[in-house]
Amino acid sequence: MPHTLLRRAIPLGAALAASALLLSACAAPASDADGGELVWSIEGANLAAGHMDPQVSQLDVSGMVQRAVLDSLVFQEDDGSFSAWLAKDWKVSPDSTEYTFTLRDDVTFTDGEPFDAEAVKANFDRIVDPETESAQAASMMGADFYEGTEVVDEHTVTVRFSQPYAPFLQAASTPQLGFYSPAVLADSADQLKAGGPGITVGTGPYELTEYTPDQEIVYTRNDDYAWGPHGSKAPGVETLRVEIQPEASVRTGVIESGEADLASNIPPNLAGGLGEGITVDSVEYPGLPYSLYLNEKYGVFADEKVRQAFARGIDVDAAVEEIFFGQFPRAWSVLGSTTPGYDAALEGEHPFDPDAAGALLDEAGWTARDGDGIRMKDGKRLSVRWIAWTPVPDDRAALANAIQSDLKKIGFEVVREELDPGAYNEQYEPKTFDLTDWGFSGVDPDFLRAHLHTDGFQNASQVTDPNVDSLLEQAVASSDQTVRDDIYTQVQEWNADYTAIVPLYSPSAITAVGERIDGLAYDLYGRPLFYDVSVR
Repeated sequence: MPHTLLRRAIPLGAALAASALLLSACAAPASDADGGELVWSIEGANLAAGHMDPQVSQLDVSGMVQRAVLDSLVFQEDDGSFSAWLAKDWKVSPDSTEYTFTLRDDVTFTDGEPFDAEAVKANFDRIVDPETESAQAASMMGADFYEGTEVVDEHTVTVRFSQPYAPFLQAASTPQLGFYSPAVLADSADQLKAGGPGITVGTGPYELTEYTPDQEIVYTRNDDYAWGPHGSKAPGVETLRVEIQPEASVRTGVIESGEADLASNIPPNLAGGLGEGITVDSVEYPGLPYSLYLNEKYGVFADEKVRQAFARGIDVDAAVEEIFFGQFPRAWSVLGSTTPGYDAALEGEHPFDPDAAGALLDEAGWTARDGDGIRMKDGKRLSVRWIAWTPVPDDRAALANAIQSDLKKIGFEVVREELDPGAYNEQYEPKTFDLTDWGFSGVDPDFLRAHLHTDGFQNASQVTDPNVDSLLEQAVASSDQTVRDDIYTQVQEWNADYTAIVPLYSPSAITAVGERIDGLAYDLYGRPLFYDVSVR
């Protein structure tokens, strides 16, 4: 599935105060004969909170930065097809229960360990081991469907599933299913969440050589690298220095000043005012749009009419257009518009309609009002609690304010709590909240199984619908894309009525690129790839 790439030069804008502050503290990146240094500014706020291991973490940033270290069996092309990487060939059984990979025989980890069939088995078995406490990667491995990895010979492995598992090739192309050195898994697996030199060891184009939590990660070129996608070899850049800078103003400041060559997660309101010669690349994420998850097992969202009224009472179009400057499209479905299987027929189906929302709440019995104008029923206020994981970007905070304002007009109170990760998990795990929010990037719609299946590890809405379970189980077991698309259409239509998830907008990865960089590419998620990059 091709991604949307909007590449454009941005005119000169006003310099930010943050850049002036940083100019005095940092030297500008320089190029030299050995390939020089590329400085990459990222948000990265929660990496230090145990998210340096993509096999365990659910944060996109974990896979984004560790792709420099972790290679995969196959590479996914822009059109959705797969090409060779660490596996030079593969065969899928007719029923999609067995995947046999023929591995390259010339690959080594940066600690000298060989990459072979035993390394594949060790990594895959580690991901599904309950003691690893992996959620996303374990789900991508098929979770309970995974029967094991057989070492056929030194460079051949067969991965088996108890039932057809169509999404596995796509999963096997991601950093979540990338490979650590077997020596690390044997001796230091418990340190991978924290990460660091000698711990985060892979076969990738770079080696992690320095790490200062909440400040920077330094990757040094793997000069022996000769097995990248499309035959790419060791990168042209000697040092990849990743600066962790959660404030968007700082990231835009350092790209404008030249202190950074690349800056990720640029907010839409700042993308149009960067300096002369800076290019802005925007890639719309495939996956589940940024959405609200309504917990039907906790409070008032047990009533379908209340859930429907909540969704109809939000002027999503106006808020998204104003806050994101037209950069992000309003979402209508639990699949983003660049995701295979997207149902465009849902666009415009349930528009903003405060009168309809009010009628639904009347039907649900919320007819009285208190002194604040909030609806009442049986002596209780129509109030819900929204927990949000910090840090919260300014644009999402503005969107939350708009949602609260819209709903208050129909007598629906939303109380928002911004919580640090520990406090958030204390409420998320037992599901003691009314709603929460996130987006989830993914190319294969099987990620809906994690969000809407009764046993899904990200089922924040606590949906328990046997018919939905059956649809999701049929989809993951089918190798016929037409059949899968039809099933996911049914799931999208079901959610549009049932309102377990309220999609708001489809974000894009917006990256600012300095003029020194050549050869930068992106994966399907809009994450930078450095295999062919050089700096002038």
